[in-house]
Amino acid sequence: MSPGEASPAGGKSTLASSSATAACVADPGAVVARLLDPSARQALTGGLVQTLDDAARQSFADAASEGAVVAVRSPEGTWQKAYGLGDPAAKTPMSEDAYQRIGSVTKTFTGTVVQQLAQDGQLKLDDPIASYAPEVPNGEAITVRMLLNMTSGLASYTRDENFMQELFSDPTKAWTPEQLLTTGLALPPLFAPGEKFNYSNTNFILLGKVVEKVTHKPFARVLDELVLTPLGLAGTSMPGGSDPYPAPHAQGFTLQGTADAVTTLVNTTSWNPTWAWTAGQMVSTAEDLLDYGRALGTGQGLLGTESQIQRLMSFPETGGYGLAVGCIDGWVGHTGELPGYNTSVFYDTNTDTTVVVAANSDIPSGSCTDSKTLPETSPTLPCMDPATRIFKAVSIALGHEFTPPPKR
Repeated sequence: MSPGEASPAGGKSTLASSSATAACVADPGAVVARLLDPSARQALTGGLVQTLDDAARQSFADAASEGAVVAVRSPEGTWQKAYGLGDPAAKTPMSEDAYQRIGSVTKTFTGTVVQQLAQDGQLKLDDPIASYAPEVPNGEAITVRMLLNMTSGLASYTRDENFMQELFSDPTKAWTPEQLLTTGLALPPLFAPGEKFNYSNTNFILLGKVVEKVTHKPFARVLDELVLTPLGLAGTSMPGGSDPYPAPHAQGFTLQGTADAVTTLVNTTSWNPTWAWTAGQMVSTAEDLLDYGRALGTGQGLLGTESQIQRLMSFPETGGYGLAVGCIDGWVGHTGELPGYNTSVFYDTNTDTTVVVAANSDIPSGSCTDSKTLPETSPTLPCMDPATRIFKAVSIALGHEFTPPPKR
């Protein structure tokens, strides 16, 4: 999650709200019932290894990132490799076990916790948000479900120019969820609840507060109890501003917050992530995200059959954003950006394959008209963020191409 509203598939999203359908996932019931092949955790062998390496290497060369980690898990086995540098100043190679700020992939964790509480009867997805936060404009008409699928009409606090100016002028500042909500809820609603789609970080800060109100516990503790510990995600956490960034981690680089003519990379490694909280504050590893990505797609270890099928049927007709997760042609998952970092986590519901790409840059490359790029970017390539570009190439190598929405 960058301060701009990037869609979960790597581009600007203008999807309208639509009735739920299973079109993006051909057979949700079969996906939920699918067992993990024992061979999946073994090292992948054979010609596909070279094919994946070639695709990742070539696309990495076209991505505006110093380094990247690419991981694939299919029924045939697991492949993982690091490319480039984790720290260009020290010439340190990128590490396969590097921790990564995963940005808006955090939203899928938050959404999963909310669905878990719903299936346990502690809340309902059609509860009005006014029941939990009476200060929300249109709160009687906005449901928890609308927050999850980005149809609430609430503007993201990152639309506030004063907030953005303060964020970039003092990126080490610690923010509270209450400050983020005050900023977001002061902005005029963008449309009537349920009328349209608009990607808003304010929605997921509200969902974090709903979780805390229902459970009477800090969100990070609930997350650990319901998701991280059950799945054994030992490398995944939600460090705050005063918590150390787990090591090893790559240095992150961005152009966000710089003047139009400036193309000097800004190191964001020590920036405070609390401005993103339950919308984007988490850290994870490629290994953990392989396990989590499959669980996100199948629901196994996270949600019951009925709840997971509901999630897999929550997408607009041709794919798009559902219950805190995106879908394009059967690929279910999310992208994430925090200044300096870009992550893609997607599960192919057709082939039982999970792909994770983590890059230490959020700078797009290609023929971008709105997004700032580096001078050496290729104008003949479509505009894409680093992790999305590599993921697309890897998906082609796997035989099921992922086609992200256009990015400008």
